[in-house]
Amino acid sequence: MPLLSPFRRRAPGGSRGVWSVVGSAAAAKILVMGLSGVLGILTSRLIIAEFGTAAYAQYGLLATIPTLLPFADLGIAAVVINAVAGSDDPARDDTVRRTVVTAFRILLVSSAILVAVAAVITLAGWWPALLGEGLMPGAAWVPFLCLVLFGLALPLTVGQRILVGLGRTTTQVASQAVVAPFMFVSIGTCALLALPVGAGLSALSYVGNALVSVICLVVVARVLRPQLGEAVRLIPHPRRYRGVRAVHLAWPMLVQMIALPMAMQTDRLLLSHLAGPGELAQYNLASQLFGLILQTIAASGVALWPIFAAARSADRVESPWQPTLAFLGMGVVLGLVLAVLSPWLAAFVSAGRITLDFWLLAGFVLFVALQAVKYPLGMYMTDQRGLRFQVAPILVMVPVNLALSWWLTLAIGPGGPIIGSAVAVLVCQVVPNLLYVRADLARRRQQQATTMPAPTA
Repeated sequence: MPLLSPFRRRAPGGSRGVWSVVGSAAAAKILVMGLSGVLGILTSRLIIAEFGTAAYAQYGLLATIPTLLPFADLGIAAVVINAVAGSDDPARDDTVRRTVVTAFRILLVSSAILVAVAAVITLAGWWPALLGEGLMPGAAWVPFLCLVLFGLALPLTVGQRILVGLGRTTTQVASQAVVAPFMFVSIGTCALLALPVGAGLSALSYVGNALVSVICLVVVARVLRPQLGEAVRLIPHPRRYRGVRAVHLAWPMLVQMIALPMAMQTDRLLLSHLAGPGELAQYNLASQLFGLILQTIAASGVALWPIFAAARSADRVESPWQPTLAFLGMGVVLGLVLAVLSPWLAAFVSAGRITLDFWLLAGFVLFVALQAVKYPLGMYMTDQRGLRFQVAPILVMVPVNLALSWWLTLAIGPGGPIIGSAVAVLVCQVVPNLLYVRADLARRRQQQATTMPAPTA
């Protein structure tokens, strides 16, 4: 029996399937974050107590390197998710097989380039200059090891993309629950055995994340048997088995994955240069608290991608307006609740040392609401036309966000960067995407009306 997308499992126009997928993904993300939060605190205390603050500082520095490399998959996720979600029988579809083969080939090349760059940086002795004082003396081999592990695991992430395309985002999110227990047990074992591995603890986080990819690949191999195994065997034979065209979807996705971190990840740098450690500490704490909501919204939003992709494949018009309104309501309510609770939460987390000012909280509530609006619209715009449309506004958003955040930081302090980011998202993403979606829905409905057969007498 062919695997069907969430839309194909329900009657067109119904919404129970959509909200079941979105709700289960959100619930899974909340549970994973809860488990990760508790075990993460215990793991941090264990590292500090057994290996020292220098080891903990380097651990945090190196474990977050992947957040600076979201473009490492070269935008291939869009190609895989759309192909799988648009297939009536992904377990036997030759287009899906060719897409998976193409994804593996591209990611193997990306992996080799990443490892080669890491080797050059290591041999040239540039890690201390790049990473600063957070790198322990004599530990230049550790970032090289981390990037080698990251590069080796990169092709395995195809399994996560396939699960999203199959409408199994909940499974993909739930698989992340293995990371925190793995880290706690492995670091605890090192401490128990008194192993001198303090400098290399960050490499364990890369192993933990690789386990997620392995789990997802195993699930995909079982669900799509024998598709994945056949695809892997065909990877070394590009002449005998050609792949699919990928650049039309990959390049706009790649540009977004490069530009968005540049636009969104400069807030802390601005505060560090223009304000002071107190303002930066406020921002870090607020970001940590509101990040829980943003991660839940992101996981729920990605669950909509295969639903809209499947509808496009079936030449069916599915509007994102209802999910957009629902996500907006969810974002506003959760943001306001957290803002009300933030004085107590901030006092508990910081032992009364940090208070969050009004502009900072208002900025994060606004930012959460706009991100909630953006996700359903963005998931609708995952075809070639939609992805290409988003490129220009996102490129414009980089200097707009930087200029606004700079000015507002000087004017109102720690709340300035997040308010600047929120305004940039509104002007450069939400408004253009709303206009695009409205025009695209009208265009597709008109096309559908002109291609429908005339009624017979």
